[in-house]
Amino acid sequence: MKPAGLIAEDISWAPRKNLPKLLHPVSFEVKPGQVLGVVGPNGAGKSTLLRMIYRYQAPTSGRVLVGGEDIWAGPPRAAARKVAAVLQEQPGAFGLSVREVVTLGRTPHRLGYSTPGAADAEIVNNALDRMELRHIEFRDLGNLSGGERQRVMVARALAQQPQLLVMDEPTNHLDIRHQLEILSLIQSLGLTIVVSLHDLNMAAEICDAVLMLQDGHCRGFGAPEDVLSEAQVSQTFRVNAWREVLSRSNTEHLSFHLPD
Repeated sequence: MKPAGLIAEDISWAPRKNLPKLLHPVSFEVKPGQVLGVVGPNGAGKSTLLRMIYRYQAPTSGRVLVGGEDIWAGPPRAAARKVAAVLQEQPGAFGLSVREVVTLGRTPHRLGYSTPGAADAEIVNNALDRMELRHIEFRDLGNLSGGERQRVMVARALAQQPQLLVMDEPTNHLDIRHQLEILSLIQSLGLTIVVSLHDLNMAAEICDAVLMLQDGHCRGFGAPEDVLSEAQVSQTFRVNAWREVLSRSNTEHLSFHLPD
């Protein structure tokens, strides 16, 4: 399925109408096939924003449009055919094999209590191949490493055939090798992707645009080199940030230290 554009129109969220907003109105647009990085300190509202995009928490105000359609205006199953999510909190294994977990990604496309058919099996096979999981497809999910489990969750999302993929801190708790594998994957999928990241240099490297949040407010949206400026990063994260050129790669890199 072709990637779809994402438009957020003044979306905000509060636990209840009489309570303060955890995310104040924010608007942005992601073109089809682009990667948007969402960055900000802990408690900035990143996960709250993502939950509205993958239809877990309904916006208090505004609309979320995927491919021009409001994902909150129709049934959940219709949204699940458009948007898939890979979250930090991975589900329990419950004795399921890798293949069985990936097959769950086909659920939004099945009617009633129908079982997976030949077409579903082919899509699952493609997702397993894409994530290089065929050699462990019958292993129990609970026996896998963190990096392997993360790849399974991405394969399940790919089996969902989404137009938009949401990833919440996909490199969290992974070692350096698996972090690099996930980064390479993000760049190769060809999907519209919204990903929250703690690593600002990572965001600058893989994202077409960056949305910076602080205390539930948008502090910047645009090209990484504009949003991740020394002044903006210093103010938002309350650190001293500066850019330096790495001699081996001749690329710019953000460095930080605590203010005196």
